[in-house]
Amino acid sequence: MQNLTDQDTRRFGVVNWMGLYTLAQRETLRFLTVWTQTLLAPLVTAGLFLLIFNIAVGPGRPDVMGVPFLTFLAPGIMMMTVIQNAFANTSSSMVIAKVQGNIVDTLMPPLSPLEILLGYLAGGVARGVLIAFVVAAALALVLGLVPVNPLIALLFVILGGAFMGALGLFAGIFANKFDQMAAITNFIVTPLAFLSGTFYSVDALPPLLNRISHVNPVFYLIDGLRYGMIDVSDSSPYLGLAVCSAATLLICALNWQMLRTGYRLKA
Repeated sequence: MQNLTDQDTRRFGVVNWMGLYTLAQRETLRFLTVWTQTLLAPLVTAGLFLLIFNIAVGPGRPDVMGVPFLTFLAPGIMMMTVIQNAFANTSSSMVIAKVQGNIVDTLMPPLSPLEILLGYLAGGVARGVLIAFVVAAALALVLGLVPVNPLIALLFVILGGAFMGALGLFAGIFANKFDQMAAITNFIVTPLAFLSGTFYSVDALPPLLNRISHVNPVFYLIDGLRYGMIDVSDSSPYLGLAVCSAATLLICALNWQMLRTGYRLKA
């Protein structure tokens, strides 16, 4: 039998647009078909966070960084909801495919590692952006909160979905069982989200914890969205863009390497 070169077997040009679109469509339809769980539930959770903090803190809470506490809190809750769901979309898709044994349906089609990576990320980013729009609409209706810098806010939402979607894919490839996935979520993702200035300004932290917070990419995501929504932030949004972009590229490179070598994906 005649040996085929890579060029012979690759009949779709440099990019298999049809395959990439199909994978991205699959990952998007995964969460759209259960929209009450993937879009409505996060909205309810975000609303409960705001309600509980409003009741617990009370109207006597002083302003934070010159704005009312709920106004300061809302962008943090919004970004936390975005990143948690972007992470869940890619990680659950990958680990379910591995546990059920149908990961071969993704690996066998003529898709390059980069195309598989982008297809999974498309679903995570789409879910994060849709949730951001839903939460933003609710905030506008309830609190009258309208983004001051909408383009910057949208950019950080997309970047947050991409970063946590890539991190979710990394976790999904690494985990072979659901309990491993739960451990990653509980001991890595949740602390990153909660210890990142979501509910407070990092300027209020002791110096050591303040410096540690500035190493956390999620801090810059929340801080950047807060700047886009209410025009206040703990750090420069441009520094945040640089840090988050670098972190996203690093995780994507690790994912590409694992997909290329078949790490924990192929027998």
